[in-house]
Amino acid sequence: MSLNIPNRLTLLRIILIPFFMLFIVYPFFGEENIDISRIVAGVLFITAAVTDFFDGYIARKRHIITDFGKFMDPLADKFLIFGALFAICVSDFMFPDDLVFSDNVMRQIFFWISIIVIFRELAVTSMRLVVVRAAGTVVAASKLGKIKTNTQIICVSMIILEPVLFPWANGILSLITMAAMLIFTVWSGANYIVTYWNHLDTNK
Repeated sequence: MSLNIPNRLTLLRIILIPFFMLFIVYPFFGEENIDISRIVAGVLFITAAVTDFFDGYIARKRHIITDFGKFMDPLADKFLIFGALFAICVSDFMFPDDLVFSDNVMRQIFFWISIIVIFRELAVTSMRLVVVRAAGTVVAASKLGKIKTNTQIICVSMIILEPVLFPWANGILSLITMAAMLIFTVWSGANYIVTYWNHLDTNK
């Protein structure tokens, strides 16, 4: 199968996911060189996230939107975020023990926010499928949805790289981006439900 540039970028995003997950979970360069693992994980994650912008931009610019792209692009986005959330949750070094809260408290906060994010993504995806089948209406990405995605990417990037780029912040920036991710995740999810609820036939 011949793949165009946007579809290749989508596949590249999927291929990068297990690699940045490995560097988030395992300190391959030793515990004394944790920052190197953080930098590698951060670069891989941000590279994967940037491909999401470029594959959509190129596809629209060149009018080469394909069924493969329509199917794989949103799926790759979910894999990207879910993979990052899962890896951070199981990592033993993403949250240092010298933060504004203890590493255990930070991990607990992030874990429950991650559960909400995953639940929202699965709920909205399920709703989209039901609306398409029942009403023939495509649920397009909203501005809130795009902001939500950006806050997720920024949050993950901040958690990975804050101890390297902003060690003076002591986890405060990670907490702020976690709060932003939570707010826009819930807000955009509620907005989707309110907007498309009338398209769902609850009597069937």
